[in-house]
Amino acid sequence: MIRAVFVYRTFFVALVFVAGTVSAADDEKLRLDEIELPAGFNVDVFASGIDLARSLAQSPSGTVFVGTGGLRQSDSVYAVVDGDGDGRADRRYELASGLNRPNGVAFHDGDLYVAEINRIVRLDDIDNRLDSPPKPVVVTADLPDRRHHGWKFIRFGPDGRLYVPVGAPCNICDEGDPFATILRLDDRGAYEVVARGVRNTVGFDWRPGTNELWFTDNGRDHLGDDAPPDELNVLTEDGQHFGYPYCHGQDIADPEFGDERPCADLVPPALDLDPHVGAIGMRFYRGDAFPERYRGQIFIAEHGSWNRSEPIGYRIVVVHLDGDGRPSEYEKFATGWLQGGQAWGRPADVMERADGSLLVSDDMRGVIYRIVYDATSGAGE
Repeated sequence: MIRAVFVYRTFFVALVFVAGTVSAADDEKLRLDEIELPAGFNVDVFASGIDLARSLAQSPSGTVFVGTGGLRQSDSVYAVVDGDGDGRADRRYELASGLNRPNGVAFHDGDLYVAEINRIVRLDDIDNRLDSPPKPVVVTADLPDRRHHGWKFIRFGPDGRLYVPVGAPCNICDEGDPFATILRLDDRGAYEVVARGVRNTVGFDWRPGTNELWFTDNGRDHLGDDAPPDELNVLTEDGQHFGYPYCHGQDIADPEFGDERPCADLVPPALDLDPHVGAIGMRFYRGDAFPERYRGQIFIAEHGSWNRSEPIGYRIVVVHLDGDGRPSEYEKFATGWLQGGQAWGRPADVMERADGSLLVSDDMRGVIYRIVYDATSGAGE
């Protein structure tokens, strides 16, 4: 377990409110009827009123932790609890504020780890202290303080170690380690590089039954509307290099850096995603509440393009794997946040609940949606 003793003193407070039920007027405002799903699936609101809701984590008891971040300044981390088990959170706690874009959250051995721009902090025994959160303890403050691609997604791997990405501090550049990498922290908070050539990953997970680390990566800008693709990558051994800034997608040499390393010497994506979709949060679906074709497959939140002439993304997609565990199909799952070229919501992360439902955070609406499957419908089997 990662432990440190230095306490970071920041302003923090526990805020509790009883959400109750969401009224029809609220549902209309949240535009749930515009979200399109495959037959048999339904969407509702799990929690609302969480400004800039991004990364999701949960404890074994079912408490959902919510990091906040993105391009706008954010400083708070929340917990939401569905106390009566009706599929909607009825309590929200502000666990800490005054933080520096605390996008990433990860729960491990009773503690909540939070990723800021340049450090990781820990809230000890948090599930038992939601009403009176402890002072954050600094695990490491040795990460770069560059804000460009600086907000982080974090998770603990099957090895019990914390994995932390550091994005490239630019659109296209070669700054060297630790930029454009995925790091692994040891028990003292010191890090080692496990993957390079990763421009900006804000979502990763391990394929069930293996040690394969799968991660999304956002492609560079200003090569046109249709290039390069965003990527779905898989790390099969430490030290692999995934192309940035030399190569993009399967074999697109960068016009500025492509002459320095050929694409053939680098690890290509497991799958080219659509260009500029902003693929970030992702999870393997491990449950059995969804139909068979979704079990063991990858759900990805495509946050949406920001400068493409025709917007794309703003949706949840599924990547299906074949019998060898390699991508075979890439399809839309939840759409509707993009209407007539205008986005009214932006999916940011996905996370499976113990009951097999899928939570989706939306940092534009400040909402966490809950997607469920009606097994009595007979659809999608």
